Amino acid sequence: MNPDKKRQSWTSRLGIILAVAGSAVGLGNFLRFPVQAASNGGGAFMIPYFISLLLLGIPLMWVEWTIGRFGGGFGHGTAPGIFHSLWEKNRFIKYFGVIGIFGPLVIFIYYTYIESWTLGYSFFALLGKYEGIKTQAGMQSFLSAYQGLEKNQFFNSILPSYIFFLIAFISNIVVVYFGVSGGTEKLCKIAMPVLLIAGIIMTIRVLTLGIPNLSKPDWNLVNGLGFLWNPDFSVLKSAKVWLAAAGQILFTLSVGIGVILTYASYLKKADDVALSGLTAVSTNEFAEVILGGSIVIPAAYVFFGPVEIANIAKSGAFNLGFITMPLILQQINFSAFFGFVWFLLLFLAGITSSVSLMEPAIAFMEDEFNIGRKKSVMIFAVISFILCQPAIFLLKHGVVNELDFWGGTFCLVLFGTVEVILFAWVFGMENAWTEIHHGADIRIPDIYKFIIKYITPLFLFLILGFWFIQEGIPTIFMKNVASTDKPFVLGTRIGLFLMLLVFAIMVKIAWRKKRVKSRNS
Repeated sequence: MNPDKKRQSWTSRLGIILAVAGSAVGLGNFLRFPVQAASNGGGAFMIPYFISLLLLGIPLMWVEWTIGRFGGGFGHGTAPGIFHSLWEKNRFIKYFGVIGIFGPLVIFIYYTYIESWTLGYSFFALLGKYEGIKTQAGMQSFLSAYQGLEKNQFFNSILPSYIFFLIAFISNIVVVYFGVSGGTEKLCKIAMPVLLIAGIIMTIRVLTLGIPNLSKPDWNLVNGLGFLWNPDFSVLKSAKVWLAAAGQILFTLSVGIGVILTYASYLKKADDVALSGLTAVSTNEFAEVILGGSIVIPAAYVFFGPVEIANIAKSGAFNLGFITMPLILQQINFSAFFGFVWFLLLFLAGITSSVSLMEPAIAFMEDEFNIGRKKSVMIFAVISFILCQPAIFLLKHGVVNELDFWGGTFCLVLFGTVEVILFAWVFGMENAWTEIHHGADIRIPDIYKFIIKYITPLFLFLILGFWFIQEGIPTIFMKNVASTDKPFVLGTRIGLFLMLLVFAIMVKIAWRKKRVKSRNS
């Protein structure tokens, strides 16, 4: 890095907290979490969930905030440089850091398209585009036509969907174009309060639902909340439930991706990471457990009853958000307004997450190749736009599922394992503990020295092992992929491998230039 070049920085503590919380609070808080809870024992799911939060999520959060700030002091804002700063004697460790750039990019190239659906549906709610559709099948047909998977009376081409994708994509690019403080921080200072207010509005509306079907008084809110929160303790014997809870924690906190590393690299050496990180986690948990757990599933129970709600919960996050909720909201007063608030809530959750996914790749170009911010953003925009196209036009062939598996599941666990081992065992727990508390506003309980060094790595190894056995092997061998989709899935994998290879080559080139410059100086 050019020593005369000033790195990006946050203008306020609130800004970094809201930005990290914005990265964490995404579509998964309001769609994925209630599905996971309802499908894995209801209230009993919260036992492994909170254990995972304490032993996995919070420790990894502190690790990422700390090593991100540490690496930023050496002019590095991404995992290759940060890992190298932690273990300078190892010439290969920087290549493991490639995952921290690769993973966020992979998620971004499909997440932005899904995010654009929420923007489109917010307009459809106001315009009454899906008004009058009364069945799950009808709303599914509306969504499929919007995605370009079929043609019907609602849409005869993918053009409307593509237009909203362009709007969402350009909006993301514009935000990061203006930098960390001028773009991302300003967005999150506005979007996060609006998001939380919208979530509270929706929660209050759901909690004040009466009994719309007087002939079925058991279809009420109390039973709806009970469906989600009444515990089935027998599920705690299942490793699958524990894996689901741990996976949800990693997913919802955005740890193990590489984004928090980059955000924290813009901190100053004396900036607190202990309390700030914990505050960001608390904000995310409020959005997920309190708001996310009180909207979709309870409302669906009130309108569809105990039999249908089980099928709805198993139908997946997308169906919950884009099929079930529009049907529900049509049946209440001021349906257009509440429909708009719901999808605006999802869009804000989406965009505060997607802008964070761009930052590692952009910071990598800035820090390691001395490319200016605006030029780095434009390079990223062109390349990522091209990479987004398969997710849009090959959606029906399983491309998005494949991208989500490698970017949003496998890389997440693998990267988290590497960074906690590097932090606690290579950098050293005593050095790590001193670094965490540099400028800290709170004293972290000493028990977390033991947890970070032993429990969190063991937890991650167990997740990685069980996941590989239960899901990894079938996925790698495409056992659940239709024969017609296998060429597309294989093509996606080849593309991902080439992306990973390109990043590794870029790291090699960047460090070779550093060595040459060091010898000549």
